[in-house]
Amino acid sequence: MLRSLSRISELPIVVRQLQKSASAAQGGLSKTSTNNNYATEATIEVNRPFKLHRLDEGPATTVKLTKDEALKYYTQMQTIRRIETAAGNLYKEKIIRGFCHLYSGQEACAVGMKAAMRDVDNIISAYRVHGWTYLMGVSPNGVLAELTGVQGGCARGKGGSMHMYSPNFYGGNGIVGAQVPLGAGVGLACKYKGNGGMCLALYGDGAANQGQVFEAYNMAYLWKLPVIFVCENNNYGMGTSSERASCNTDYYTRGDALPGIWVDGMDVLAVRSATEFAINYVNTHGPLVMETNTYRYSGHSMSDPGTSYRTREEIQEVRQKRDPITSFKELCIELGLITADEVKAIDLKVRKEIDEATAFAKSDAELAVSHLWTDVYSNNLEPKLRGPISYNLDHIQERKGVNH
Repeated sequence: MLRSLSRISELPIVVRQLQKSASAAQGGLSKTSTNNNYATEATIEVNRPFKLHRLDEGPATTVKLTKDEALKYYTQMQTIRRIETAAGNLYKEKIIRGFCHLYSGQEACAVGMKAAMRDVDNIISAYRVHGWTYLMGVSPNGVLAELTGVQGGCARGKGGSMHMYSPNFYGGNGIVGAQVPLGAGVGLACKYKGNGGMCLALYGDGAANQGQVFEAYNMAYLWKLPVIFVCENNNYGMGTSSERASCNTDYYTRGDALPGIWVDGMDVLAVRSATEFAINYVNTHGPLVMETNTYRYSGHSMSDPGTSYRTREEIQEVRQKRDPITSFKELCIELGLITADEVKAIDLKVRKEIDEATAFAKSDAELAVSHLWTDVYSNNLEPKLRGPISYNLDHIQERKGVNH
């Protein structure tokens, strides 16, 4: 179902995309290539057409999916879902403390974007980043151990839920919207170095009204920075619906002069196609805004039950009709890319891996107190660090930071 169009100027673009999709379907798309009666590749139409702002052409609506890709994307999405389920349970057991924001329901956004990224590309996000941390190379052990604050965590237990990092992944950031200008800065670094990379700067619909977001748009446009500003619109900023918080909920149009793309964030293949298009665009022309329309099943954070501002029936309907993992699994089985036995094997393997990671996160030791002030700077220019009273602490570097 398409959202109602709020701008007449959108209509011709959407119509062209629908016509393109219809023509492709008549041409016999959604074909499969087989080998020994098993499908090895399929050609698929994305479920919902893209919406475009200041673009004459958009992402491909017809995409190819190989068996290996199908297995990979399903495994990644299922792993993220399991990590978040484990994190929720650990929080309820009071083993995880502080802030904790779950990504359940939004897995197709991260997996689709990561599928399009190249080795030179970067990503920075807000605080709903456990899944991104895993996708960017940190094991489930490293993610869950960081959440429980033990030394086996990717930041040795010092960062917690909102502050995880890995190569080309600039984290988790706790200040609402602050990662957007930082992402523009990462894009500037890519342009300065001339390495052909770009940066995905992710933020939610709740952060979309922050002034610094629009300042980042403006600077990125003037300097033609290779940045994709990604609004992960899960329809609720904390406990407020996007309609009650924003005068314009077409977030992909809010870059003004910046072109924009709306994509179904529950369709991993649509997100991949949109991101591939966007990467090529920003490396040629400059910044672009991409809105992924998605949904979170849990509350904003663990302190939010998530049912005081929306009904349980609404959540259940999305789970039943639009769940990104179930929809993708059923599509792949229907096309013969994955068998039911393969799905079962992946599910069992993922469950075992996350169960073991959970046990590790519960049993590993915390760092000694003396490690609290190690690795404060990557290059400490002063001989001492400031303690509670004076500059009386020796700076000790135990690990080299990432992304230097």
